Amino acid sequence: MYLIVGLGNPGKKYDHTKHNVGFDAIDEIIDEYDIPASGLSMKGMYGKGIISGEKVMVMKPMTYMNLSGHAVRAYVDYYNLDPQEELIVIYDDVDLPTGQVRIRKKGSAGSHNGMKSIIQMLGTQNFTRIRIGIGPKPEKWDLADYVLAPFSREERVKVGEIIEECVPITKMIIENGVEDAMSKYNQKVANEK
Repeated sequence: MYLIVGLGNPGKKYDHTKHNVGFDAIDEIIDEYDIPASGLSMKGMYGKGIISGEKVMVMKPMTYMNLSGHAVRAYVDYYNLDPQEELIVIYDDVDLPTGQVRIRKKGSAGSHNGMKSIIQMLGTQNFTRIRIGIGPKPEKWDLADYVLAPFSREERVKVGEIIEECVPITKMIIENGVEDAMSKYNQKVANEK
């Protein structure tokens, strides 16, 4: 079984902000595969479904971003999952240009507090992540203010395309493995540069 986690903050005031692109990507996956909502459990909103014949669970941590690892760890432990093989985390990244995507099998958290929490709680950096570029913060902005701000209309169009792209990316990871997805989608980013 795969656990697909989208990072964000619960609450209306955070809807569609830069820091909530992970939640938005999970919504796309839910819509595409008609995954029914199963409710709230272990500090996460979740649903169970099937993608390409594989059981999946989609989950949005309800802990607020900085404590995302608590929900992820609870699901990994309860379902006895191997993070390296069965966990996919989707989140925003200020180190990528707006509207770009980068897939990785492992790595550090960078400046992302949600990822820091997950790595700390799991005790490993070895799990698949789909990073959605939201662009660097403007020079005089505080990072927290920037990531909690809404997108401009132009930014939203670019990011919206990548959020939709998370559906085939996730499918490819499940069907063919993360290396194939990295080869296809990371190369696409390199070619666009």
